[in-house]
Amino acid sequence: MDILHDITLRSVLLGTVLLGAVAGLVGSFAYLQKRALLGDALAHAALPGVVLGFLFAGGKMPLALLLGAAVTAWLGARAIDWIGHHTKLKQDATVAIVLSVFFAAGVVGLSYVQRHGDAAQSGLSTFLFGHAASLLPRDVQTFALFGIVSIILLGLFYKELKSITFDRRFSQATGLPVKWIEFVMTTLIVAATVIGLQAVGVVMMSALLITPAAAARLWSNRLSRMLAIAAFIGILSGVLGTLISYSAPRMPTGPWIVLVATALFVVSFLLAPQRGLLARYVTFSELRTRTQEENLLKYFYHLGEQQGEPAGNFTSAELARSRNIRGKAFPQAMKSLQKKGWVEVTSDGFRLTDAGQTESARVVRLHRLWEVYLREYLHLPADHVHSGAEQMEHVLTPELEQELEAFLAKPKVDPHGAPIPYKEEKRQ
Repeated sequence: MDILHDITLRSVLLGTVLLGAVAGLVGSFAYLQKRALLGDALAHAALPGVVLGFLFAGGKMPLALLLGAAVTAWLGARAIDWIGHHTKLKQDATVAIVLSVFFAAGVVGLSYVQRHGDAAQSGLSTFLFGHAASLLPRDVQTFALFGIVSIILLGLFYKELKSITFDRRFSQATGLPVKWIEFVMTTLIVAATVIGLQAVGVVMMSALLITPAAAARLWSNRLSRMLAIAAFIGILSGVLGTLISYSAPRMPTGPWIVLVATALFVVSFLLAPQRGLLARYVTFSELRTRTQEENLLKYFYHLGEQQGEPAGNFTSAELARSRNIRGKAFPQAMKSLQKKGWVEVTSDGFRLTDAGQTESARVVRLHRLWEVYLREYLHLPADHVHSGAEQMEHVLTPELEQELEAFLAKPKVDPHGAPIPYKEEKRQ
C-alpha cells in the first residue's frame, strides 16, 4: 500500500499514463501515414528548444522547457518539409540531416549550460535519456495541458485526419484543406513528442510513439478500434514500466516503459488474430491441408474421367502417382477425406462417395473455369493457363465461383477441350 501514499510515484504514474495515451493515439496516425521517422527527428530536434527554454526562463520551468522544445521540434518538421519540396533528396535522407543538425545544436547548448551553470542541478541532461522519477506535480500539470489539447485536436479533426490518412488524393479532390490538416498532424506529433521528453528522453521517444501503434495495428483493421488499443498499450506500458522501475531501485523508468511496450508488441506479433504469427501459421496450415485434399479429389476425378468411372475404385499405388501430393502428405490427405465422408475404403482400394463426387467436380470446375478466364480475357496461351488455375482454384469462394460462371456465360469446355462439370450435371 506504500505505492498509494508515495507522492513521487503517483506523479510519475500520472505522467506516464498521460504520455502513453497521447503517444498511442497520435502515433497511430503517424504510423498509418508512414511518418514513423518524423517522431524520431522531432524528438531530437526538441533538444535545443529545451536549452533555449531553460536559458530564457533562467531555470527549469516545465512550461518554458516544453514550449521551447515544441518550437524547435516544429521548426525541425518545417525544415524536413522544406528540404523535401526544394531538393531531390529522399525523405529518409532529409530526416537524417535535420535530426543530426538539431541534435548537434542541442548537445552544444547543453555543453554551454554546463560551462556557465550547473546542468546537473538544472536537470537538462535528463532530457537525453529521460528521468521519469524526477517528475513533479507541476510537471504533470504541464503534461496534462499538452495532452488534453492534443486529444481535443484529435477529436475535432478526426474525420479529416482519417480521410488524408487513407486517401490523400480523394481528400484533395473533395476540397479538404490537406495542407492545414497535415499542419495539425505535425503539431500533434510535436505535442506528443515534447510530453515524453522528460519521461523517456529524446533517444527513445520515437519508440514509444510508434511501438503501441504498430502493436495495435496487428489487432484490428478499424481505425477507431486501433486507436483505443494503441492508447491502452501506451498506458499499460507506462504503468508497468513505472512499477517495475519503482520495485527495482536505481532502474531507469523510461527504458523500462519502452521495453514493456516492445514486449507487448512481441506478444501482439505472436498472438494477434489474423495478423499474428500463430494465426498466420494456422491459416497457412489450413490452406495447405485443404490444397492437398482438393488436389487429391481432383486426381480422383481425372482418373474417373479417364476410365469412365465417376466414383472410381482406385488403389493406393494409382492415387499416389498424383504430381501435386506426395510423401507423407498423401496418407494424411486420404485420412482427412475419409473423415469428411468424401472417400470410402473398398476391398481393393478407395472410391468417392456421392458427396466426394460433388466436391471433386467443384474443384475441377473452378480449375477449368479459371483456365477459360485466363485464356479468353488475359489472352494467355492454352499451355500457360494450367499453373495459374492450380493456384486460384483453392482460394475462390462460392460467391466468386457464381460470379465467374455468370461472367463467362457457363462455357462448356476449357481451353484444352475438356468438359466443365456444373452442379446440375451428373457424370455417368
